[in-house]
Amino acid sequence: MMRQQPEGTPTRRTTLADVAAAAGVSRALASIVMRGAEGAGEATRLRVLEVARELGYRPDSRARLLRSSRTRLLGVTFTLSEPFHGEVVESIYAAAEADGFDVVLSAVGARRPESRAVESLLDAGIEAALMIAPSSAPDLLAAYARQVPVISLLSTTSAEGVDVVRSDDGAGVRAAVEHLVSLGHRNVVHIDGAGAVAADERSAAYRAAMQEYGLSANIRVLHGGAHEEDGLRAAGELVAGSIPDAVVAFNDRCALGVLEAVRRAGLNVPEDLSVTGYDDSQLSRLSHVQLTSVSQDAPRLAAAAVACAAARLASQEPKDLVHQPQLVVRETTGPAPARV
Repeated sequence: MMRQQPEGTPTRRTTLADVAAAAGVSRALASIVMRGAEGAGEATRLRVLEVARELGYRPDSRARLLRSSRTRLLGVTFTLSEPFHGEVVESIYAAAEADGFDVVLSAVGARRPESRAVESLLDAGIEAALMIAPSSAPDLLAAYARQVPVISLLSTTSAEGVDVVRSDDGAGVRAAVEHLVSLGHRNVVHIDGAGAVAADERSAAYRAAMQEYGLSANIRVLHGGAHEEDGLRAAGELVAGSIPDAVVAFNDRCALGVLEAVRRAGLNVPEDLSVTGYDDSQLSRLSHVQLTSVSQDAPRLAAAAVACAAARLASQEPKDLVHQPQLVVRETTGPAPARV
């Protein structure tokens, strides 16, 4: 029979003492059962667990952490407007739980700078900070790293004492250019990230790849950005003039803007223009998009970042882990068009 509070009784959190009293055992014995420790008979254990379930008892994890010497909290900063960051965060949760950590999030937005996001995490008592594509200057990242281990995800940094977990942006862009060249494309344009994290590395890789394939004369980099509007603007200017064979966009969101500009111009992808993105985000996998994109493998990066945090907490030296991305070919790339 369910145990209920009398009508009119103010709702309050059920305590371990309530469970112990209802089960007819001491609080110490109830604690042993709820912690899964040895010392309670099977019948007693089952009775306490049943009472706890009926009363809706949930252990106070915050109190438990305060009583321990460690919080087991990993702080994560991420940018609200970046869908791929959300995918990385989701993977961090899974990796952290597997390693016995809890996660606390702190968002970065137009009205909430990264410095404020980190300060909030430090105030929460985190043991380590996982910063997704941090924009803070190296000296500031180094200052954070003197307080807790800091892991920079998705971007490199020269900050002293900061771990880095990222994919090889150069290899990813080279794979995209190589794929397009293999399809017969020669006039390949790059729409850059306009100062976004990893934008310089990807632009440099595009230039190097074009030179490698003897296409130096066709190198063309347009000012873009990390959002759909940036790709739409840049590609709008592009299709209004001499249309290239293909576009290597800075990321998936930029590529979506390119696809919209092409559609508005009455052109077809990939028949008139091939387009590649970067991140292999959920956006690229939408049934009506099916964007060819460079995958950074969010679960693998998240697992590596959590492992780095655990290693640093065990007093190991900082690491710079670089994973190889993979190009995922879908429906936005095809053979080069025959130009008249």
